[in-house]
Amino acid sequence: MYAVIKSGGKQHRVVQDEFLKVELLKAEKGDTIKIEDVLMVVDGSDIKIGQPVVAGAVVEAEVVEHGRGEKVRIVKHKRRKHYHKEQGHRQWYTLLKIKAITA
Repeated sequence: MYAVIKSGGKQHRVVQDEFLKVELLKAEKGDTIKIEDVLMVVDGSDIKIGQPVVAGAVVEAEVVEHGRGEKVRIVKHKRRKHYHKEQGHRQWYTLLKIKAITA
């Protein structure tokens, strides 16, 4: 059984007992959150597709940690104009452990 959820403007395919990195959520470490933006639930040959979400479907997840991702380097350069600019960015994330999928 798996589900497709929406979090942080992205869609994620989740399975029970899986770890998932999503955009930063306002929840404390160790909290259990319920994600109700479930777009699709598949259980064997039984497929439920929402319009836009599946009614009554909930994915429960536990917040494992908050952190920052790998550094992304941004480089701007114009040849022959003495212009060179570098910048770095590290995106915040929340690591979730999927506990249960209920349809």
